Amino acid sequence: MKILSAEQIRIVDAETIKREGISSLELMKRAATAFCDWFTKKYTNKYSLIVIFSGVGNNGGDGLVIARILNKLGYNVDVFIVEYKDSYSDDCAHNLRRIKAEKIHCKKILNKIDIPSLEKYDIVIDGIFGIGLSKEVSGIAADVIEVINKFSIINRGYSELGYSKAHKSVISIDVPSGLFLDRKTDFAVKANETVSFQIPKLALYLRDNYLFVGNVTIVDIGLNEQAISEIESNLFFTEKKDIKASLKPLLIYAHKGTEGHALIIGGSIGKIGSVSLASKAALKMGCGLVTAYVPKCGMNIIQSQFAEAMAIEDKGNEHISEINFNIAPDAIGVGVGMGQHEETITTFYQFLQNYKGPMVIDADGLNILSKHQDWLSNVPPKTILTPHPKELMRLIGNWSDDFDKVKKTVELAQRLDLIIIIKGAYSLIIDAKNIYVNSSGTPALATAGSGDVLTGMITSLLAQGYNSTDAARVATFLHGLSAEITSQYIHPRSFIASDIIDNIGKCYINLDSIF
Repeated sequence: MKILSAEQIRIVDAETIKREGISSLELMKRAATAFCDWFTKKYTNKYSLIVIFSGVGNNGGDGLVIARILNKLGYNVDVFIVEYKDSYSDDCAHNLRRIKAEKIHCKKILNKIDIPSLEKYDIVIDGIFGIGLSKEVSGIAADVIEVINKFSIINRGYSELGYSKAHKSVISIDVPSGLFLDRKTDFAVKANETVSFQIPKLALYLRDNYLFVGNVTIVDIGLNEQAISEIESNLFFTEKKDIKASLKPLLIYAHKGTEGHALIIGGSIGKIGSVSLASKAALKMGCGLVTAYVPKCGMNIIQSQFAEAMAIEDKGNEHISEINFNIAPDAIGVGVGMGQHEETITTFYQFLQNYKGPMVIDADGLNILSKHQDWLSNVPPKTILTPHPKELMRLIGNWSDDFDKVKKTVELAQRLDLIIIIKGAYSLIIDAKNIYVNSSGTPALATAGSGDVLTGMITSLLAQGYNSTDAARVATFLHGLSAEITSQYIHPRSFIASDIIDNIGKCYINLDSIF
């Protein structure tokens, strides 16, 4: 699914109206209806008191249509128009007349004294500003947002953790009022939920904005698919159907020799478990053969705990000191648990000079590269780097905000033709041409060894013949899906990295169920 800019979304809206022969009011009704379909499924108590804050533009018009629909469905709705300027959009003005005709409680907010107390309300719906905001919020609109945020703060301790109290919520229409789509946001509505219209917006999936957007839901509003397909974008939102379409078939005559050979290089004394996790994940992802390359201290551990893997012993006792093997792997994952001993650093440099095949670099491999940035020129094109935030900062330097972080990561990926995964909620997969936002996962993945498992999963797909971008996208999605699948029987606090591996097979079954 494409992620578009505000201007591109406006073009799609206009083309939908033109190509389908509908009015802008009809498109607004489609959007409001989709919002209300979502709302009525989640908020079934019609005795809840709802207040809708609408602006004077088209986002405000959306809010007014939502008020009309909910009122007809029997919900208790009050409407307040935040009149931050004198002029209304035509569609907003039309729906304001309809609100008055239908005798829905509606008042204008011109001054602070007009702002209602929110204590009696159970739900706030925010429709003050939409995607067209171009300057910081000020004046009466800012005053209203401050009041909404005081209401919202009741739930922040819960919503920040992914929970919310049943009787209180702040819901933003399309985007939280005050949120910028293309630059840092300092002040906006702090929503518990954002219900966005059909086209994902990158700003909704950046860590800096989570306290504004809360949980994000995309609803289909019937935008013209041909118009969307004609808009060029290098930003994409990865969905389950995309991953299903990317999977290679498992042929009836497949055997271990046809399904790839992955080599996992890493480990040091006290950190052999990381290699075990990565190796087991590589096999579970479907790789035909997996070999672990570890120092002497890791051989008994690998051989006793993981019977399906082969192992090669480095000459070093407690750390890797000479990467030397006589096999021909189809892909290599290197760095997990490897440490940064001087001998390890030297042999890692020699390895980079000699190996030019498909590769994933993680953990200490990344930390070594961050200290020797001139070595990055030795990293083969299409290599996948999997940094967590601190590892990424060591590679690209400090960033001022998430947009700056993405910009600097894109520059590194383009300069060296790499694939870089910015790990976290909504992981970003960045190659030299595109950015992909991953849509799977839960906070359960914030556990030791989770990154090691991801390295093994990606390495496995590389060994099976997937190109680097697809390997990164598919593995990252299944990594997140594993946590979603277990959410019914493993609490996120109790989820461990081995649970990801145990559920890889269930992830494949889940994808097979899509038609």
